[in-house]
Amino acid sequence: MQLKIVISSGKGGTGKTFLATNLARILEQSGKQVRYLDCDVEAPNGHLFLNPEIKLEETVHLLSPSAADPDRCTSCGACVLACQYNAIVMVQKQVMFFENLCHICGACTRVCPADAVIEKPRDIGILRYGQNGGLDFHDGRLKTGEGGMSPVLIRRIKRNQGSGINIMDSPPGTACPVVETVRDADLCVLVTDPTPFGLHDLRLSVSMCRDMNLEPAVIINRADFMNDALKDYCRTAGLEVLGEIPDDRRIAEACSNGSLVVDTIPEYRELMKNLAASIIRRAENPGKPRPAAMPDMLPISGLSPDPADSGSSVKPREIVVVSGKGGTGKTSLTACFFALEAQTAVADCDVDASDLPLVLQPEMTEGGGFSGGDAAVIDPEKCTGCGACEQACRFGAIAPFQDEKDGSVFIVDEKSCEGCRVCSLACPEQAVRFITAVHGEWRVSKTRFGLMSHARLSLSGENSGKLVTLVRKHAEQLARRNGLAGVLIDGSPGIGCPVIASVTGADYAVVVTEPTVSGLHDLNRILDLLRFFRIASGVIVNKSDINPEKAEEIRPITEQSGSDFLGMIPYDRRITEAQVNGMTAVEFMDTPVTQTIRSIWNRIRERCLLSAPEIPPLTPDPL
Repeated sequence: MQLKIVISSGKGGTGKTFLATNLARILEQSGKQVRYLDCDVEAPNGHLFLNPEIKLEETVHLLSPSAADPDRCTSCGACVLACQYNAIVMVQKQVMFFENLCHICGACTRVCPADAVIEKPRDIGILRYGQNGGLDFHDGRLKTGEGGMSPVLIRRIKRNQGSGINIMDSPPGTACPVVETVRDADLCVLVTDPTPFGLHDLRLSVSMCRDMNLEPAVIINRADFMNDALKDYCRTAGLEVLGEIPDDRRIAEACSNGSLVVDTIPEYRELMKNLAASIIRRAENPGKPRPAAMPDMLPISGLSPDPADSGSSVKPREIVVVSGKGGTGKTSLTACFFALEAQTAVADCDVDASDLPLVLQPEMTEGGGFSGGDAAVIDPEKCTGCGACEQACRFGAIAPFQDEKDGSVFIVDEKSCEGCRVCSLACPEQAVRFITAVHGEWRVSKTRFGLMSHARLSLSGENSGKLVTLVRKHAEQLARRNGLAGVLIDGSPGIGCPVIASVTGADYAVVVTEPTVSGLHDLNRILDLLRFFRIASGVIVNKSDINPEKAEEIRPITEQSGSDFLGMIPYDRRITEAQVNGMTAVEFMDTPVTQTIRSIWNRIRERCLLSAPEIPPLTPDPL
C-alpha cells in the first residue's frame, strides 16, 4: 500500500507543519510505515520538531550556462534572443550571463551556432535524509538567492516517496511550488483558521486543488474563533471538515520550544489519533472532485500594465515588511503602519495570498490582467509523436497523450510550462505554437488611509516575481504623482522569487518574527537573504510573551546580523478581532499593544523616511 498525503494551507502560520509533524509521529508510533517529506524548501521546519538523526546530505547541482567561450563566440546574439528570462545580455559584443535570473531551460545552448555556451554545475540547495525511531525523514533547503529553483528541489524530494504513508509538508499558497507538491497526491488536507485571512486563502487553495482534479479536505485550527462565514463556506462548497483543533495556549508554548503535542500534552494524543484515522480513511476513498470555482480575472487588453513615469523626480523610500515564514503578523503590522503614516502609499506584494485588501477594503480605480509570458500549445494535427519536445523540456511540462483522432501525440501541462520555448526549438514539425498566458491581475485602488497597489496571482500561477515587480512599480508611481515620501511594501514570506522581487532595491526591510524554534530558524534565513542583497533591516518580535526566553534570544541574533532591534509586541487576541471586523489594530483599540506598535513605527519612520539607512557589508552566502 502507498498513500501520498499533502498537508497544505492557503497561507503560512495556520499550523500546517504542526499538524504534519504530529501526524507523522502518531502514525509511526501506531506501527505504520511512515515517511515525512518536508517540501517547504524555502522555510523547512519539520526537522525542528521531529529531530531526525541526519544520515545523508546531498548538494543538488544543475548544469547552468555561465559564460560564452571567447574563442568560439561570434557575438551573433542568438542566445540573447532565445532567453525568455532576460538572463543574457550583450554589452559591447560581449555576452554576459546573470545566474540568478537563469531558469536553466537550455534554450541558449540549443540555439548557439558556435557551441560557445559554457555550462558549469550550479548549486541550488541541499537534500537531507534522516531517521527518528521508525520514521523516515526527507527535506530540502533552497540556497539563498535561488528562488526560481523551488519546484526542481521539490521534485527531487518527492523521488523519495515509497510504500506506506507519505506525509508531505507543503509550502503555503497556490503558486508553482505548491502545485509541484500537490501533483499526483491521493489527498490534500488544507489547514485553515476561522479568520478573514484564513477563509480568503482557503477559497484559493480549494479552487487550486479542484483545478488539479483533486478533492481536498479541511482541518480547522484555532477553532475557538469559529465564525459562521467559515462554516457556511465549507457547507456550500461541499468540503468535508475532518476535525478541529482548539486555540490552546499550551499548543503555542509547546511549538515554541520545538515539542510535539502528542508527546507532551496527553489529551492531544487521542485528538491526533482521530484526525489521523479520518485522514487515512479519506485518502483511501478520495471522492470525485467538484468543479473548481475559478476567480474571474480582468482582461489583459485595454489597460497597459506598465505605469508611465510622472510626478516627482525624487524616488520615494521603500520600506518592505517581510518574514521568514507566514503567520507572524506581517500583514497586520503593515496595515497598522499604513494607518499611522499619511506620507506613504502601500503595495501588497504577497500576490500569492493577497490579504491586505481584507483589512484596507480598497476601491479599485485602475486595473488589468497580467501576463508574465507565453505558454506552449502543441497542434495535434502536426504532431508526429516523435517525443523531441518531451526530451528537450527540463520542467516536466510535456507528456504523451492518446488522442482518438490523431493517435499518439504530446500535450503541454500549462501549470508546469514556463514559456521557455525550448520545445518549439526542438520540434522538427513546427507543431508548437504559443499563446498569451494569463498569470494574474494588477490593481490600483483608493483606501481610507491612502493609495494602494496590489495584485492577485492566478491559481497555480508561476510566481517568478514579475507580478511583484509590477506592483512595486505602480506603488512607486503613486507616491511620485502624489508627492509622498515613501512606499510601504507587504512582502511575500519565505526566501523565494516573490520575496527577492519584493526586497531587491528596497531601502529598508522590517522583519517580523516570533519567539519559537521555527521563528528563529526562519529569521536567520531571511536575514541571510537581506545580507546577500545588502539591504538594511530591523527586527520585530511579535507575540513575544508566548516564549519570553526565546524572545530574548532574538536580540543577539539581530545585533550579530547588523540589523536594528525594533521592539517586542505581546500577544493580544483582540488583534484577531480587529481582522474579523475589517479594521487595523490601531483603529480597533487603544491599548499598550497598539501603543507599542505606534512606538515601533516612529522608530522605523525616523530611521527610513527622515534619514538614509546604512547598507550592511556584503557577506558570503552562508549555505
